[in-house]
Amino acid sequence: MTNNPMSSIDIFQGEAPSLESYWRSIILFGNNTASYKFALARSLLDLSRSGVCSVSLDELGLSFARHTCEHIKIAPKQTTGKTPPFLLACQQYNAAQITQEELLTVTRKHGFRYVLDAFHVVNRESIAINFFQKDFHGAQKKVILTDAIHQLAATDLFCNLKHETEARWRLVETAWEYGLNANLLGVKYDEDKNLLFVDNYLQRKNITSARDALNGYQKGKCFYCFRDIDVDQQSDNACDVDHFYPHVLKPHIGGANLDGIWNLVLSCRHCNRGADGKFAKVPSIKYVNRLHKRNEFLISSHHPLRETLMQQTGSTERMRREFMRNIDIKAASYLIHRWSVANVNPEIF
Repeated sequence: MTNNPMSSIDIFQGEAPSLESYWRSIILFGNNTASYKFALARSLLDLSRSGVCSVSLDELGLSFARHTCEHIKIAPKQTTGKTPPFLLACQQYNAAQITQEELLTVTRKHGFRYVLDAFHVVNRESIAINFFQKDFHGAQKKVILTDAIHQLAATDLFCNLKHETEARWRLVETAWEYGLNANLLGVKYDEDKNLLFVDNYLQRKNITSARDALNGYQKGKCFYCFRDIDVDQQSDNACDVDHFYPHVLKPHIGGANLDGIWNLVLSCRHCNRGADGKFAKVPSIKYVNRLHKRNEFLISSHHPLRETLMQQTGSTERMRREFMRNIDIKAASYLIHRWSVANVNPEIF
């Protein structure tokens, strides 16, 4: 692992590449100067489930604008710069100052100016998979949904992608709202409510589910055994949010927040609390290395998880590795026993 955060993006995409991994790399690691990518992603996910093969730009605009308007109600700032015409029109529509037809006219003219071409670009290069293609040659501009996104829609855990996209959108817009100030913005975890939140000037703001926010970085797998997991708690594959180093260590590890995002992983119920589960044991060294890699994935994504992880574990990769080593030494000295489990599926991160 190098100090270049982009190297983690290559690792994320390159290890056991799948349609889900390519999609997640767009959502988690693509550049974010405005929220258009997230609105387009939500629209594509909606359309892929409906089975349509192509959609006019006007039809796509309906969904695209709707998702954007919904988020503007929660977080008015949806860009790092000045408010562009499309986002201004969404604000005006929410305030009943313009009609839906007027909103769609602005969406048609300004909403898709860059996002269709930039959507598949990660780390300055297009990914190997296209989830849609533009068809602007005929009288009516259209977007063609490729086999890749229809195959994605057919997977058992497709619904997780919607939750992951929403979680990422909420994290990014929260960072924009608070000005991206790493000294003021720290994402915290509420274990009772399974929520990530920020405190700003003594006012708490809930952001998103911890499960939704972390699942993509684990590629939808249990951190320990790689069993498929689901963020839906009604599912048979529902995951737990697990403290990698257990709560019992809190009095014995000074200076480290065990409720910090760096120490939270998603686990299947078998590994977390099954008959041979981890409980209050120290995970094997291979899992310590895996946690470091997972955290580097988080740091390679844009605000605010990057800032939070660096606050909690160190500003450089070397400092973060040393932080983890020191914590592990203290944990093993106190709890003695290490725990591991056989993989259910092949290792993919």
